[in-house]
Amino acid sequence: MELTRPKPADAQAIHALIAELDTIVVGRPDSTLDDIADLLVDPDFDPATDGWLCYEDGRLTGFGQAMRKGRSDEVMLDVRARTTAAAEALWERVLGRFTGVTAEIGVYAQDAAQREAVESRGFTYATTFHRMRIDHHEQPEVVFLPGVTVEAGAWDKESMLRDVHDVLERGFAEHFGAYERTYDEWYESRAASSSTDWGQMLLARLHGKPAAALMGTDNFVPDENCGYVQRLAVLPEHRGRGLGKLLLSRAFAADFRRGRVGTILDVDTNNVTPALGLYTSMGMRPYMALDIWRARL
Repeated sequence: MELTRPKPADAQAIHALIAELDTIVVGRPDSTLDDIADLLVDPDFDPATDGWLCYEDGRLTGFGQAMRKGRSDEVMLDVRARTTAAAEALWERVLGRFTGVTAEIGVYAQDAAQREAVESRGFTYATTFHRMRIDHHEQPEVVFLPGVTVEAGAWDKESMLRDVHDVLERGFAEHFGAYERTYDEWYESRAASSSTDWGQMLLARLHGKPAAALMGTDNFVPDENCGYVQRLAVLPEHRGRGLGKLLLSRAFAADFRRGRVGTILDVDTNNVTPALGLYTSMGMRPYMALDIWRARL
């Protein structure tokens, strides 16, 4: 067995490994080559300290990562392995990467083997994220509200993007797994991702003041030709006025115009806002569940 550090050139081999394992559990790959390539250059991920590849007889049999969430005391872990030996070696290194932190790992609801692996290492269930989708068979209806204007982003609209960042930070402050990022940290992370399309950043202003924001990306374009709502936030003082529905309707309509067959998002079932009800009321349906497990290291 040989353990090495991942490099950008390893993205294709890592993707092939993860795609194979995903297919066994959920019936199809759940990430794209671009997702893996983006991970390996993510500003929060240092390949020299945060990632491992496991080879047995010259074959890649495992990938592990432990990545801190910005400057927080929370880290995201993952261990994906074809063999028991690779899994054991990677778990040892992943769990030893950080101390004095809260670690979390996502486990597909139907993945009994991975659930047993995390439980046996002291992780406890925290919440479930449901992946939801709506298919666009015709032009979606766009919602309008009195006093509300919507502006789309661009890479050079710094003032507008700062407002988007501020709304997302404040709107998600009470949500599970939220952590603080400065504007520069957020912008650097978005700029490093191949899925970023600044034009899919939407800012809703109520009587001229920022009230809600949506961050759409191209994460699901390569494999499903779908738009993706990565973040949707409404400031607490403006909730209950239909701003979330308004922005979501704009995203649906924009995806349809781009030729996307649908729109996807992930939602925490323990969301502090009634987001799940909003999404189902707009025709979205859940089709995959990812359980989040946590442990203090």
